[in-house]
Amino acid sequence: MQQDIGDMGPVDYLIVEFPGSRMTGEGLPLLVDLVERGVIRVLDLVFVRKDTDGSVTAVELRDTGDEVDLTVFEGASSGLLDQGDLDEAGAALEAGNSAAVIVYENLWAAPLARALRRGGAEVVAGGRISVDALTASLEAAEAASAGAAATGR
Repeated sequence: MQQDIGDMGPVDYLIVEFPGSRMTGEGLPLLVDLVERGVIRVLDLVFVRKDTDGSVTAVELRDTGDEVDLTVFEGASSGLLDQGDLDEAGAALEAGNSAAVIVYENLWAAPLARALRRGGAEVVAGGRISVDALTASLEAAEAASAGAAATGR
């Protein structure tokens, strides 16, 4: 990573689990599209496997199977991830499954992040809302709205 960190957009990571270590490649074209359109930049892409004994090992891109062509991401390694990170990712997995660990820069947000930094602003918290939590919140809000409408409020 030769780029000045102060010029970068926010950096996020995802751990995507593949039950039974089966990757279909269905999402890969969408990931490539995000990169090609300059929405994100993949800093690291590592695959790990959690064996039945609980050990976590990195899997080379060329060893992920014939179902998915991942050669476009060969060399996507900034050095940000170490074995401790891979072990932590593995802790989130069920035994016998594999996962992709993706670290990416949100290029779309870089101009905003730079402007905020120049103005002295600092992100002090961040997070992600899971689809399950979002669905539950929306259902609760909808139920409350329906209840209020039924009582005339």
